[in-house]
Amino acid sequence: MTDAGELADLVVPWFARNSRDLPWRRPGFSAWGTLVSEFMLQQTPVARVVPRLLEWLERWPTPADLAAEAPGEAVRAWGRLGYPRRALALHACAVAIAHQHGNRVPDDVDQLLALPGVGAYTARAVASFAYGRRHPVVDTNVRRVLARAVAGQAEPGPPSTRRDLEAMAIHLPDELDDARSFNAGTMELGAIVCTARSPRCGECPLKEVCVWRLAGYPDYTGVRRAPQKQYEGSDRQARGAVLALLRESASPLAADAFAAAVTDGERRERILTGLIADGLVVRDPAGFRLP
Repeated sequence: MTDAGELADLVVPWFARNSRDLPWRRPGFSAWGTLVSEFMLQQTPVARVVPRLLEWLERWPTPADLAAEAPGEAVRAWGRLGYPRRALALHACAVAIAHQHGNRVPDDVDQLLALPGVGAYTARAVASFAYGRRHPVVDTNVRRVLARAVAGQAEPGPPSTRRDLEAMAIHLPDELDDARSFNAGTMELGAIVCTARSPRCGECPLKEVCVWRLAGYPDYTGVRRAPQKQYEGSDRQARGAVLALLRESASPLAADAFAAAVTDGERRERILTGLIADGLVVRDPAGFRLP
């Protein structure tokens, strides 16, 4: 078992030398920008997020700026980041911050958790990275690093918010700057070195203490998560095609405008009904439009 504090002593200086230059890590980056980045980074690669994030913050530099727009504008600006319900949640979050928190992103985890679309990870990430609060922050990359370095497993088991936060908290430094760097550094380590496939163990700052490496890289034998459904040809792809047409149109579209994107009429109706139920599309007398 790796001693508490040992991981931080290795990860924090490694991160200081190897962290990528990303907007949300630069001095003066706003808490609102951090919140927006965390919404965008959910299940979306950094390279796709950065240009969209910068465009978003130039257009809406504060929550009130976004709250003043219709929700459909957030969906339109979201572009092809995927999972567009995040855009609606972020708009609702901006409205709540503007109206309930004086246009300032809260620094308290409980207040952050009360915002629309903000879960355990996002609340702690904003509190830690934007405000320097001492909270464990756990994402997929962190879980993988802890599984290998501490538990000696090739992969983390099924996620558990309570268990995962406790596992990270054991190793969290007391000093605030070090705690924030350890959170960010462990994520960075999982993202660029301790990757799911082809980890570069020779470059890892934890190579001398990693239980998985010292045990000879045993295979994972625990419960695996169900594989993600194929995107190509899926309803999710069809939903994206419908939304793309609506983002590009300044006026409502009739149902037959989506025929080329979703050729099967029954499926097209199902897609539109689902998008309406999710609040991403509105039906009015002129046709279908963004909310």
